[in-house]
Amino acid sequence: MKSSEYCALPVCLLGILDDGWAGLSDSARQRLAGADVVIGAGRTLALVGSHLAPTAELIDMDGKLGQVPGWMLAARDAGKTVVALATGDPLCHGIASWLTGKLGRDGFEILPAVSTLQLAFARFKTPWQDIKISTCHTADAGEWFVGATPAHGLYKLMRAIALNPRVALFTGPDNNPARLARALITAGYGDEVKLSIACRLLLPDETVFSGLAAVDVENRQFPEPNVVLVERSATATHPSFVPAFGLEDLEYIQRSPEKGLITKQEARALSLAKLRLKPDAIVWDIGAGSGSVGLECARLAPHGHVWAIEKNEGDAANARANAERFRVGNYTLCEGKAPAQLDTWPDPDAVFIGGSGGELGELIRLILTRLKPAGRLVMNFVTIENLAGATAALKEAGAVWDVVQLQASRSQPILDMHRLAAQNPVWIVTASKENKA
Repeated sequence: MKSSEYCALPVCLLGILDDGWAGLSDSARQRLAGADVVIGAGRTLALVGSHLAPTAELIDMDGKLGQVPGWMLAARDAGKTVVALATGDPLCHGIASWLTGKLGRDGFEILPAVSTLQLAFARFKTPWQDIKISTCHTADAGEWFVGATPAHGLYKLMRAIALNPRVALFTGPDNNPARLARALITAGYGDEVKLSIACRLLLPDETVFSGLAAVDVENRQFPEPNVVLVERSATATHPSFVPAFGLEDLEYIQRSPEKGLITKQEARALSLAKLRLKPDAIVWDIGAGSGSVGLECARLAPHGHVWAIEKNEGDAANARANAERFRVGNYTLCEGKAPAQLDTWPDPDAVFIGGSGGELGELIRLILTRLKPAGRLVMNFVTIENLAGATAALKEAGAVWDVVQLQASRSQPILDMHRLAAQNPVWIVTASKENKA
C-alpha cells in the first residue's frame, strides 16, 4: 500500500479489556498487528506488546492525554496507521468523545470491546437497561459534605444518585467505593442503598461483591480497578414520591410559635410560577427563612442548584433541617445578611427575595446587574413601604416589572360548620432586565 493511501486511513480507537489479546476480535487483532503507531496507557500497551509488529512505535499516554491528538495527526501526516487503545467501549465514558471532538468524527474508526459495565452487570447477574451511568473516576474530589456546590468533584454523581434508583459508576483510586459509601451516608441514603462492586474484571484475582450496605463499605479497601452499582431499596423514599412544589406549610419545620416566617403555600405557588424555572436553573433565595421557596426551587430544578442566605441562626437551622428531611441535595445555605457573600455565587437565572434585611434597594440594583438574560427576580412583600421601595428601585434601574396582589382565605371550623379566614394580602413583584415577550 502506498504512503498516500495510508494517509486516507482513519485512526482506529480500539477497545480492550484486561484479558488483553485473548479477548479481542479477529478484526481488532488485525488492526493492531498492522499498526505503525500504537498509543495507549502503559498497562494496556503491556497487554498487547508481544503481538505487535517489530517496527511498531509504542507511545505511552499516561499523564500526557492532551498530547494524544497531536501524536495522531503527526502519524497520519507521516502516512502511518494509528491505533489508540481504550478500556472497553471508548464511547462509554471513554476517550472517544473527547478525541472526536478535537479531530472530528470522520477521522476515526471505532472498534469497541464489551464495555466494563456490561461485563460488571453480567457478574452481578442483573439487567442494566434502566441504569443511569455516572463516574467519579476523576481527580481527588475530597469528602462529600451537606451543602456542597456543583464545584465539588462528586456533585454530578450525587445528583445522579438522588434522581435515579440505580446508578452504575466508574471509580478511581482517590474517589473509591469507601468514599462513595461515606458520601451516601452523609447525604442520608445510608440505610436504603446497597452497593455491588466488581473488582479487577477478567484478571486472575477478579472479585465481585454484591448487595453490601454502605456501613460495610465506608472503611473498607477494594481491589482496583473497580466499578460500582448503587441501588436504592424498593421501600426507599425516592424524590419522585415527594411533590416538587405545593407542600403544606406545616410540613416544613419552622420557628415556633409560628410568626409568619414562611412563604405561605398560595404565595409560594404563584412565586414559583413567576420564577419560570428551567430544570438546570441557578437560583438565589435571599432571606430563606424556613427554606420553603428555595427548597421547592431545588426540586423544580433538579439539574440546577440553589444558593440561599438567611441571617437568623434559628431559621437557618430550620432550613437545613428541611433540606435534610426532604432529601434536597442541590441546595447550599449560607448564614449572613445579603448582599454579603453574593459576590461568591454564580450569576443566577432566577432570584427570590423573601426578606431583605433593610437593604432592598441595594439588593435590587445588584441582582439586576447579575441576572442572566431572560432571568427573573421575584419578590414578596406584606408592607406598603417595602412595595413602594421596591417599585421605586426597579423604576430607577429601568427594569420591566409587574405586581400581583394575592389574598387568599382558608377554611376554618366553627362549631359544626366552616368559615373562611382571610390571610394577610401579599404583593408579588416580578421583574426582569428585558422587555417581556
